[in-house]
Amino acid sequence: MNLFSHNNQNFLPLAEKLRPQKLDEILGQKNLVHDSRLGKMIRAGQIPSMILWGPPGSGKTSFALSLAQQPQIFFESLNAVEAGVKQLKEKGEGARDRRLQMNQRTLLFVDEIHRFNKSQQDVLLPFVERGDLILVGATTENPSYELNRALLSRCRVIVFEALDRNSLLATLKKVEDHYGFIASDFISVAAIEYLFDSSDGDARKLLNSCELLFEYHKAYLDEKLDLIEIQEILQTSTRSYDKSSENHYDVVSAFIKSVRGSDPDAALYYLARMIDGGEDPIFIARRLIILASEDIGNADPRAITVATAAAQAIQMIGLPEGLWSLAQATTYLSCCPKSNASYKAIKKAMECVQTTGSLPVPLDLRSSKTGLAKELGYGENYLYPHDQPRAWVSQSYLPEALKATKFYENSGRGFEKNMQEYLDWLKQKTRVSEQDT
Repeated sequence: MNLFSHNNQNFLPLAEKLRPQKLDEILGQKNLVHDSRLGKMIRAGQIPSMILWGPPGSGKTSFALSLAQQPQIFFESLNAVEAGVKQLKEKGEGARDRRLQMNQRTLLFVDEIHRFNKSQQDVLLPFVERGDLILVGATTENPSYELNRALLSRCRVIVFEALDRNSLLATLKKVEDHYGFIASDFISVAAIEYLFDSSDGDARKLLNSCELLFEYHKAYLDEKLDLIEIQEILQTSTRSYDKSSENHYDVVSAFIKSVRGSDPDAALYYLARMIDGGEDPIFIARRLIILASEDIGNADPRAITVATAAAQAIQMIGLPEGLWSLAQATTYLSCCPKSNASYKAIKKAMECVQTTGSLPVPLDLRSSKTGLAKELGYGENYLYPHDQPRAWVSQSYLPEALKATKFYENSGRGFEKNMQEYLDWLKQKTRVSEQDT
């Protein structure tokens, strides 16, 4: 190492200085890299094309860079933000030449691969398909949403999890070994706990925080830092929720499932997570309106009114006061009886229409407004329900081919129970009247 490379090393961020160099040095992901078949395959030199999917700071880049240590591998890396179609073609053609001329495999690591558009992904496809390239892409986004099906089908999706507490402790130990002093000597216990909590399973975030704090301690050796001082130095950032990221879909999904599952406490927690993370409150209100019809329906017909009113309220008054309306709607919908009978019924009806096509409407239900329509018998045998004592009459409204078809299956919960009782009572009374007649 020469003088200049030594100086360059000094200027590297701590996260880069302490980055794992080998597969066995990667913290966390035990079931992925240590005790897994994938780990055994990689150690044996069998490296498949992979998409590494997981939250920031979980070890995706370190995992990819450790593959560069494998013998007979030519390693190249790109950031998807900077790479264009021309550059990708050059990488692919270079890889093909190495395979054909030197029988050498090329591993191309693409960071933030979700930022590639369809054209860029299509350029890589034939090189991956022929085995010219081993593609390893890292992403924080759900690959199913961001990568096209053809490319995704040729790669294994490897899921990385946020680091657990033991892995974060091991990361802190590496920092202490690097600096030569112990965190607890100058940081309070509460402040260390805060470091772990605020890192949110992100090793890079923990390392960046530690670098600031340990460097601060080197400059002011007599300082003992408590929680408030730690927060002041680090200038605490927002949580890991990002309304355009994979975490967005997870939290929204958990919110909807909590309301559907009648758990108001969990629903409020995820509502708070979304608002704290900067989610658009109108988006949340729209989800509540959808949920009111899809998961509650006629079990409580007031649910859609409450949800719609909350949406109007948030549009009129905004945040923060509009949050009270969202919370009211969230708790109301959580505590409602649930029924997806209407949702299931319209799905059945749509499937029926797509299967059977445009069946003829029964003659007695057709419009008879014109003279020709009357001559053809349109509406001739129609029985007007309001002419009957209970505004109901036994007649068929479906096309003849669907006469016995039933789409709406009442759940028997909430107000739907009342609805079913009314229909049963109505038909029973009518049958009795017909028998008396």
